[in-house]
Amino acid sequence: MLEHVPQPSVARAPDPRGPAPTILHLDMDAFFAAVEQAAKPSLRGKPVIVGGLGPRGVVATCSYEARVFGVHSAMPTAQARRLCPNAAYLYPRGAVYRRVSGQVMALLGELSPLVEPLSLDEAFVDLRAGGVPPDIVHTRAAAERLRADIRARTGLPGSVGLAGSKMLAKIASELAKPDGLHVVLPGTERALLAPMPVRTLPGVGPATAETLRRAGLTTIQQLVEAGEDELVRLLGKAHGAGIHVMATGHDERPVVAERDTKSVSVEDTYDVDLHDRMRIRGEVARLADRCVGRLRGAGRSGRTVVLKVRRYDFSTLTRSETLRGPTDDPVVVREAAERLLESVDTTGGVRLLGVGVSGLADYTQEDLFAQYAEAHPGPEPAAGPLPALPAPPVALPEPEPATRRWLPGHDVRHAEHGAGWVQGSGVGRVTVRFEEPGSPAPGRVRTFADDDPALEPGEPLPLVPEDAA
Repeated sequence: MLEHVPQPSVARAPDPRGPAPTILHLDMDAFFAAVEQAAKPSLRGKPVIVGGLGPRGVVATCSYEARVFGVHSAMPTAQARRLCPNAAYLYPRGAVYRRVSGQVMALLGELSPLVEPLSLDEAFVDLRAGGVPPDIVHTRAAAERLRADIRARTGLPGSVGLAGSKMLAKIASELAKPDGLHVVLPGTERALLAPMPVRTLPGVGPATAETLRRAGLTTIQQLVEAGEDELVRLLGKAHGAGIHVMATGHDERPVVAERDTKSVSVEDTYDVDLHDRMRIRGEVARLADRCVGRLRGAGRSGRTVVLKVRRYDFSTLTRSETLRGPTDDPVVVREAAERLLESVDTTGGVRLLGVGVSGLADYTQEDLFAQYAEAHPGPEPAAGPLPALPAPPVALPEPEPATRRWLPGHDVRHAEHGAGWVQGSGVGRVTVRFEEPGSPAPGRVRTFADDDPALEPGEPLPLVPEDAA
C-alpha cells in the first residue's frame, strides 16, 4: 500500500467571492487595567494588576506593561507578585467597569441593532443589520469611527476585528491587539488560519487538543489535510464534523442580540479556611441575599437554588433544590441554601462558598397566585384566627471591623485635599494619592490615620468629563 504524501499547496490569489467582512468583534484592551490607568494618571505606562489581593487571590486582568513580565489573567496573585513586584496591585471596582461598559455598548448599539455582548469588554456586531454597505471601504470606515468614538467617550483603547464570520472576526481582533484594527479580506480565510494552532478554533479545548496532538494534528492546516472522516473518527460525528467546518474557514453562527441568562450566582473565596459552622451558615445567608439582589436587579426570578462549596482539599461540591415555582423572595432562597448546607460536611474547612439561582423566569409564584385569583374569584374566607406565621429567620450579625477597610485602588475623598484613591493601608495608616482622571500629572501622596474623620469613601469620577465626551 502506497503511503500518501501530501502535495505542497499552491499559492492562489484571494477569492473575492467570500463573505463580506460585515461582522465586527470589539475587544477592549486589558479592560479593567486600562480603566484604572485612565482614572489614575500616576499609573499610565506602568504595570497594573487588578484582582484579588489576598493569599488566594487571582489576577482578573493586567496591563500590557505587566504582561511583559509574564503576568496573565487567572494567575495566582502571589505568583504575579514574584514576577512583577513593582506593579500597582488594585482591587476591582466593579461598578466603574459596568458603567464604562455601558458607555461602550451604547456606542455599539448606535452602530447596529444586532449587538451580541460576550462580557463587559467584548461584543460582536452585525454591521449589515445597521445599514453599513457590505464592502471593505464602508465597513473599515465604520470600524475606525467606532474606535475613535470609544476613545473620545471613555478615553480607552479597543481592538477591532472585521471578517465575514464571528470566528474570524474574533481571531482578527486578537491579531489587532493592542489598540488596532485587522480586516480579514474575502478569500484569505484559509491562508490566515492554516499556520494557527488547533486551540484557535471554537470548541477545541485542552482535551480535544490533546486527542488531536496524539494523532499528529497541531495546526489548522493539518486538520484540513486530515479531512472530515478522520476528524469524525477521532472526535465523534458532530464534534469532528463541526471542527472540520471551522478549520476550512466557515462559521454560520449569526450575531444574536438577546442572550438569555440561564442563572444568577455569587461566590466568595476566603483568605483563611472557614471552620466555624455558624460563620459558614452566616456567609451562606449573606450570599443568598446578594444573589437575590442580582436576581431582582435583572428583573428575574428562579426556581432552583444551588449551593457551591469548595473544601480545604480543593474538592468542590454542589447541591441544588428545586422549588414549587419561581421566586425572588430572599427568605425563600436563604432558607433553601441553608437546607442545602445541612447536607455538606464542612469539618475540614471551607475555602469558597457560592449561592446561585437557575431556572429563571420573568414572573414569580406569587404572580401566578394573583393571576389565578383574578380569573377564579372565590368566597371570602371565614372569620377566625389567622394561621400562625413562621418566625423570621435570625440574622447573624457580621462582626464590625475595628477600623474602616481601605482597599488599594478604591476611591476616597478628603475634606481638605479632595478626591483621590488608596495606594495602600495597614498598621493603622492609609496612604492616598490625590489625583483625578483628567489630571495632567501624577498627584501628591499623603498618609493619614485610618480612622481620620476627614477621610471617607468617595464616588468614582468619570474617565472623560461629560462635556468633553
